[in-house]
Amino acid sequence: MILGIGIDIIEINRIQKSIEKYGNAFINKIFTKNEIEYCSNKAAKYQHFAARFAGKEAVAKALSSLAPNGFNWKDIEIYNLDNGLPQVKLFNKLSTFIDSSKSIMISMSHSEEYVSCFAIIFRKIPN
Repeated sequence: MILGIGIDIIEINRIQKSIEKYGNAFINKIFTKNEIEYCSNKAAKYQHFAARFAGKEAVAKALSSLAPNGFNWKDIEIYNLDNGLPQVKLFNKLSTFIDSSKSIMISMSHSEEYVSCFAIIFRKIPN
């Protein structure tokens, strides 16, 4: 059963400009330590920061009617499995929202100018 969906698209250039203008203040407000380390070590770091930003937005939209209010950007972490599949990890108030009966899946895509992410929260069907 689908509990929530969210989608986001963002211009990579918008994130690049924010990082160039506000530097670490912007990065540290939005991204977790693991996300910063991952993105900073990539040749196309702005694309990776934009992807994580879009992921957080899509997940926040999917959670908007389900989860408690008052969470922040760092309560949502986007990471990749070894095979590249993007995953979501929740912290603080949100960490208790996804239990063994629920799951979040995301899918990301990008071009030279844009990154998009789709998130779906669903209740698992018992075996």
